[in-house]
Amino acid sequence: MRNDRSILLAERARSTTHGADEAIAWLAGRQHGTVNRAQLLTLGLGSAAISRRIQRGLLHRIHDGVYAVGHRVLPQHGSWMAAVLAGPAGTVLSHRAVGALHGVRQSVAVEITVPGRCRRPGIITHRAKLPADEITDVDGIPVTTITRTHFDLASVIPRHQLERAVRESDYRRLTDLLSLDDLLARHPRARGTRAIREVLEAARAAAGISKSELEARFLAFLDRHRLPRPQLNVLAAGRECDCVWPRQRVVVELDSWEAHASRAAFERDREKARGLRVAGWTPIAVTARHIEHDEPALAADLRALLASAAGAA
Repeated sequence: MRNDRSILLAERARSTTHGADEAIAWLAGRQHGTVNRAQLLTLGLGSAAISRRIQRGLLHRIHDGVYAVGHRVLPQHGSWMAAVLAGPAGTVLSHRAVGALHGVRQSVAVEITVPGRCRRPGIITHRAKLPADEITDVDGIPVTTITRTHFDLASVIPRHQLERAVRESDYRRLTDLLSLDDLLARHPRARGTRAIREVLEAARAAAGISKSELEARFLAFLDRHRLPRPQLNVLAAGRECDCVWPRQRVVVELDSWEAHASRAAFERDREKARGLRVAGWTPIAVTARHIEHDEPALAADLRALLASAAGAA
């Protein structure tokens, strides 16, 4: 029998509920509508009791030994959870599936990483023994950390898609204790390391832009698109901000890769943005990449924001 978190959860269900069906419902509520056979056995159900519930339509087979509870249709999180429950102890969701879970890329692939040999129809399976600091939990699903996910994506998607996923993670402020450099040092022979190094080099080139240079590029961008210039490095709601339009109550913070790379910087950034919003300001972040590669979209967004804020003032 498995000896992992799913069994521990089943033992908890058994001790805190009354009766097998209540325990099954308790588990399903915490596992996006799914349970596996090992958990059912832990609850005290035998093969005959499991078969009866299948026949009565209380359990519906998704994978070998994995069931949807009460209905056949699972939400996406349920499909991901079912894939994890289909693997052996230590299985985690990984690769493109975790990218989709975090919203950094679109994918319908269902992928897991397992510590040993394992094949499951309909599930893409990768084999690796992952250290504890490369695993986390998102919405109750065991998954690879965001940095490990980027590391894994490098082996299964083109470089430009990897770079886009890394940028999207940065935009969403998805942070991790480990960096891609840490994983390159830890796994130097893994597939995709060349693509990772190229993405990191491109990011560092962008990060090498000084704050004053980024400010100059932003002002030039505003001039090109005939957008009003802001006040620079002044207070808004008691906080020093990079670019401020007082009448429209709009703030632009000029962000670099390095300025928000740590958890502490991430927390400060979020606290500042929250304080500005509470005080009635609209803060947005702009990077060098936005100016260089998304100029038309950035200009349209900023123009609309300043116009709407002016109209509401």
